[in-house]
Amino acid sequence: MRTQDRVKVNQVAEAIAASQQYLLSIQNPAGYWWAELESNVTITAETVLLHKIWGTDQTRPLHKVEAYLRQEQRQHGGWELFYGDGGELSTSVEAYMALRLLDVPATDPAMIRAKAFILKRGGISKTRIFTKLHLALIGCYNWRGIPSLPPWIMLLPKAFPVNIYEMSSWARSSTVPLLIVCDRKPVFITDPTINLDELYAEGVDRVRWELPQSGDWTDLFLTLDQGFKWAESLNLVPFREEGIKAAEKWILERQEATGDWGGIIPAMLNSMLALRCLDYERSDPIVERGLQAIDNFAIETENSYRVQPCVSPVWDTAWVMRALVESGFAPDHPTVVKAGEWLLQKQILDYGDWAVKNSQGKPGAWAFEFDNRFYPDVDDSAVVVMALHLAKLPNEKIKQAAIARAVNWIASMQCKPGGWAAFDLDNDQDWLNSIPYGDLKAMIDPNTADVTARVVEMLGACDLSIDSDNLERSLTYLLREQETEGCWFGRWGVNYIYGTSGVLSALALIDPQRHKVSIERGAAWLVGCQNPDGGWGETCRSYDDPSLKGKGNSTASQTAWALIGLLAAGEATGKFALEAIEQGIGYLVTTQKSDGTWFEADFTGTGFPCHFYLKYHLYQQYFPLIALGRYQAVLR
Repeated sequence: MRTQDRVKVNQVAEAIAASQQYLLSIQNPAGYWWAELESNVTITAETVLLHKIWGTDQTRPLHKVEAYLRQEQRQHGGWELFYGDGGELSTSVEAYMALRLLDVPATDPAMIRAKAFILKRGGISKTRIFTKLHLALIGCYNWRGIPSLPPWIMLLPKAFPVNIYEMSSWARSSTVPLLIVCDRKPVFITDPTINLDELYAEGVDRVRWELPQSGDWTDLFLTLDQGFKWAESLNLVPFREEGIKAAEKWILERQEATGDWGGIIPAMLNSMLALRCLDYERSDPIVERGLQAIDNFAIETENSYRVQPCVSPVWDTAWVMRALVESGFAPDHPTVVKAGEWLLQKQILDYGDWAVKNSQGKPGAWAFEFDNRFYPDVDDSAVVVMALHLAKLPNEKIKQAAIARAVNWIASMQCKPGGWAAFDLDNDQDWLNSIPYGDLKAMIDPNTADVTARVVEMLGACDLSIDSDNLERSLTYLLREQETEGCWFGRWGVNYIYGTSGVLSALALIDPQRHKVSIERGAAWLVGCQNPDGGWGETCRSYDDPSLKGKGNSTASQTAWALIGLLAAGEATGKFALEAIEQGIGYLVTTQKSDGTWFEADFTGTGFPCHFYLKYHLYQQYFPLIALGRYQAVLR
């Protein structure tokens, strides 16, 4: 090896060591890793609203939210959906609402700038349904403009084509409590009492309190909504109280002992709103637990208070374990062992909502969060299995039994098209995204290429097996999902770089010669979208505009995903994209900070495509370490 190459090897080794040391320094004494899961400001704004409604605002440091919201406001006056997006209307309206509830006057210079931004984009009347719903709770919007949700929906049998289990898990856990809220249509008095009349571009006296028309067949739902509202006005809603009681029972049954609902803030906030509508007392243990669970998602600093939409300790821990072992840690290193044993304790052995449509599967999966018995997911479970497979634990029999149970559960969750979804089986009635209430287009959880690829990768990496016909169906599904350019869509990460990396990692492990053409096309696409600085990046806007596939500012996490995909493709085909890989590794080495970390401002995680994005603060740490570790292994 030439001296120049040896220096590069030394640089990679030093970068790996520094990254490992940083991750070691932040491991929790219990064995897990967990970093902030950042979203836009609406989660925090809606939490402020909830505490104002419950009258619990004085017992939380909500005054620090003002500093956080001011910090997040951009020069144009608005607030962003994701970093650098130029500002987004609904996000900005909710931030404005929260600041007014925190007693910031409308004459404040920041509010004047925000008002101008909001009015320029159409004002409150152009916001999403959920923003209007939150405004309606405090009289800043009229309930006539909110879709009706008849409580009898709760009573529809599971065998019926339409029932709550045809909604995605996140939509279900958020919607059931809203059946109560939308039935009661409350207007709560807050302190201070506010109105947002100044945010109606057309003037508050000229607002048309109605649902927007689409001009196509989906306007049928508007006719149905008018019928629902007519029945409400005459108190002719069938099985109204029975539906309310069923919704209340469902909510109470699904509260964790820790107070959480569904592991996500929207479900938690909506459940607390439902209890408020049902006149639960502030001192009720169910309410107290719910408020504490919301507090647990908050991050407080000396000058700031913000709320995460979710927490990701299981996900983060499994990925860090993989990164450490793949970059050189011994499988029985005490750090790895402690993390592995913590993960084993988090395996969920209860039946959850997934069992409604999956009568064959038995419990044994993992969820994303600390506590979420009802909603484990396929993606987390597959990554945990791969992490445990790499570790050597004191009791290998227990580990293998846990893995076997997880694999059996994952196999039972395969959808009819051949792929896997995140939380449910065959949750794919796309028409639900067309109802007025579903304007986030996130009402279902169909199988996707990235989750399917994770399962296939798990099978190959861990030498595991499922029924051969089912494996064949999954491979056929992945090949069918390949785009004309050679890439794959990424549902849970931004975007085609994420999806392509995952599928290449999977196909490289399962009969790669058979998939050689598909692998080479995917690798060629990655090479083609490399940035001049050697890195890779992709904007969240690629979900709205396919011409932006693979285009964006370079980030550490997306560069790592591209490298992981290219290294897998090279190992599978024997054709390494050497120049692209070298430049990508160079980008990671040169952008690493002195403390072993990487920084990226961009959001590279996806909640709901086009509508909600995430920044996992550990993505920029463990994915680069995996890429560097695999590169080092190839060099050896």
